[in-house]
Amino acid sequence: MNDSRPVKASARRATPARGKPRATAGSAERVSGSGSRRPNTSAADAHEHLLRAATELFYREGVRAVGVDAVVEKAGVNKMSLYRQFSSKDDLVVAYLELSDREFFARFDRSIAKHPGDAAKQLNQYFADLARRASKEDYRGCPFLNVAAEFPDASHPARLCVSRNKTRLIERLNQLAMQAGARDPMELADALALLIEGIYAASQTYGPGCGPITIAPTIAAQLIAAACVDEPVE
Repeated sequence: MNDSRPVKASARRATPARGKPRATAGSAERVSGSGSRRPNTSAADAHEHLLRAATELFYREGVRAVGVDAVVEKAGVNKMSLYRQFSSKDDLVVAYLELSDREFFARFDRSIAKHPGDAAKQLNQYFADLARRASKEDYRGCPFLNVAAEFPDASHPARLCVSRNKTRLIERLNQLAMQAGARDPMELADALALLIEGIYAASQTYGPGCGPITIAPTIAAQLIAAACVDEPVE
């Protein structure tokens, strides 16, 4: 990386100081605001720092509002390190959404794991957990819904990530609806998906812990009970 400080001409060739390894392509050199060099960060560490920084900033402030300079500064690496790990900002946004997708379904699985073998209770538990999560003060809604609002082009790589997440969610809801004994599993899955999206939106319009969020688990329970036959399908 270029150093903005002037360098005095010298007739003698500078030699590297002993015991101080040079930065390589596999490391990310960090530079303080004053220009002094910090210890190198490995490529794997740089990737992790950048992705975590981007995840926090994109989720809290929005993808369009956050530039790569802000991500680099928060991650504590230089801009060259970012472009070694991600070919573009779009590539970083996709990585952020892929991480968000893994975290989303990890939470989903933790909810349904609380009631093994009882799909109706699993669905109800998911809504109870989502309502609690959406009532936290720092909750910013669904990252996929937020990104969809920022990128109108449905063919954009970020929008394709959104589509994959929502498609997989519908599939999981449909599977659970079938196991719960719903007369029309897809109809119940669609109704529950709409309720989920409503919770996301209400958290940002009415605010965390608002009435529409706290009533959502009750509505979900009513939808599930009305849609399901007496005995679940094995």
